Amino acid sequence: MSNNILGIGLESSCDETAVAIVADGKTILSHAIFSQIHLHKEYYGVVPEIASRAHLEVINDLIDHCLREASIAFKDLSYVAATYRPGLVGSLLIALQSAKAISYTLSIPLIAVHHLEAHLYAPFLEGHSIEFPFIGLLVSGGNTALYCVHDYGNFDLLGNTTDDAVGEAFDKVAKFLSLGYPGGPIIETLAGQATLKKPIFPKILADSNDTYSFSYSGLKTAVINYIHENPDADVREIAYSFQERALELLVRRLYDASRRLKIHTLVIAGGVASNKRLRELIIEKKKDYHTIFFPSPILCTDNGAMVAGIGYQYYKKGMYSPLSIDVKARP
Repeated sequence: MSNNILGIGLESSCDETAVAIVADGKTILSHAIFSQIHLHKEYYGVVPEIASRAHLEVINDLIDHCLREASIAFKDLSYVAATYRPGLVGSLLIALQSAKAISYTLSIPLIAVHHLEAHLYAPFLEGHSIEFPFIGLLVSGGNTALYCVHDYGNFDLLGNTTDDAVGEAFDKVAKFLSLGYPGGPIIETLAGQATLKKPIFPKILADSNDTYSFSYSGLKTAVINYIHENPDADVREIAYSFQERALELLVRRLYDASRRLKIHTLVIAGGVASNKRLRELIIEKKKDYHTIFFPSPILCTDNGAMVAGIGYQYYKKGMYSPLSIDVKARP
């Protein structure tokens, strides 16, 4: 292992504490994720105070676990990477402050990582060689955004959500229907059980020549109004129609950007990228000249491997972060 550049990645931006050790930015040597879903389930959403406390309680154990699993010691690390934006401020502090302590103690570079860029790096960890530039669609419970990625650390925001993120919309609809939390997997399962599959809800936003924005408040309201007017409606059909409309907007915006910018390499990442129906819809619209990358489901969720991976690219470029760097809630 002496010839490899080893990095540790720490992630605590929301409700998952994650640590991983990656060699040369591509080989995952160890990987651990502590999910807090059980802690937030009764609240139908993430409670910031509970989240930050839970991160603090487990992060050291996860670091120890990953070092043992990778059969290395702290002294073998070349750099430490941690998410510093965007996310819940109290949660972000746990990974970043832990990374600062490791950096200072070992005298190794600290790499502060943009959480959304890290997600778009996930396919690089699975043996894919992805050429720049590419269009990156980031879809999760907290973020829905479209990027043009020119290089590591060089990406432009094309458009983001004007209200709810797509994953948040799934959660809110599931809460209104009393289905449980998180809403994404539950609605996906119910939608797959629908038989009529009729379009109950209207298409979101008209196609535009000047925007890549996303909006889910109107669709969410349409679902609520429909339930009030049709209290005996089949929840499976509601789930199907809601999911189709929610995902259709993502696919439309993705291919709008590809067509207008003439960029045909597409990367879809984030928690909602594990949705099988989303993958089907994207593949259905694919042309022969498109190259599409989805991470494996485990790498769609928040994880430390993507943080260590993109951190390696920054490390190679000498793009280190000062110990004075602070967390930021917004992208």
